Amino acid sequence: MTPTPHLHGIIPPVVTPLTPDYQIDEAALRRVIQHLLAGGVHGLFLLGSTSEVVFMDAPQRREVLRIAVDEVAGRVPLLAGVIDPTTDRVIGHARDAQAAGVDGLVVTAPFYARTSQAEIIEHFRAIRHAVPLPIMAYDIPVCVHVKLERATLKALRAEGLIEGLKDSSGDDTNFRLLAVECQDDPDFRLFTGSELMVDTAFQVGAHGCVPGLGNVDPAGYVALYDAARAGDWTAARSIQERLIRLFAVALQGTPRTSGGASGVGGFKTAMTLLGLIPHHHMHRPNLPLNAEETGRVAAILREGALL
Repeated sequence: MTPTPHLHGIIPPVVTPLTPDYQIDEAALRRVIQHLLAGGVHGLFLLGSTSEVVFMDAPQRREVLRIAVDEVAGRVPLLAGVIDPTTDRVIGHARDAQAAGVDGLVVTAPFYARTSQAEIIEHFRAIRHAVPLPIMAYDIPVCVHVKLERATLKALRAEGLIEGLKDSSGDDTNFRLLAVECQDDPDFRLFTGSELMVDTAFQVGAHGCVPGLGNVDPAGYVALYDAARAGDWTAARSIQERLIRLFAVALQGTPRTSGGASGVGGFKTAMTLLGLIPHHHMHRPNLPLNAEETGRVAAILREGALL
């Protein structure tokens, strides 16, 4: 098992391909994983937001983990999102993930019901005590409607309940302040969930990135990480700006679809055009991109020399 404190680099949240009847497409998922590994990624995040985790029941989640653990065969660390509204459900998913053989867990604050910061700490404490796997906290207030405050993260870290943070809050000021606060704790892993501010995040101390767009162009994000590690910020900025232009694939479904469906749908549509997956639909009720929107995604891929 690879300890979570050594996580670094590009760890994409793996898209989950579906069959026409909304089941896990095993052959396509294996191709996606092969594509990501060939791109040089440093780990994989299964069952995250880009994976459509909240739309999956427990058997589907177990199926994703079974396929991924088998396909990766220990080549890179695997993190599993164990995302659900209640502590006991999360513990159930965490036990399934542990049994599947993943290296760590990714946990959000509870959602739907309103939760205090004290209750969030108790949530993480109960999960960590029930399942002895490293935990990466996941701050995504746009989905769970509560923020993991810096004081809460500090308390979780002090108690040994978390090993790092995936920050998808979009709050760059808070991320910068957190990076400063964590300078005396070099083993605490800071990851940005932003596709568009990665070079900046690396400059202020991030250890890695969890980019949904990395499903489409994993090698591009690995090149950005390598440039940042080398201190070549001119190259990093150039690569980042190319990826910003490519990110337009995630914007083509709106306003007809929701932002989330446009984003994941854009990634899936691009991956269909690249021959990685056969179908670009998502779990219901999310609407897939239509023919006109798909044409715009194809044009973006051609402009980015991917198609």
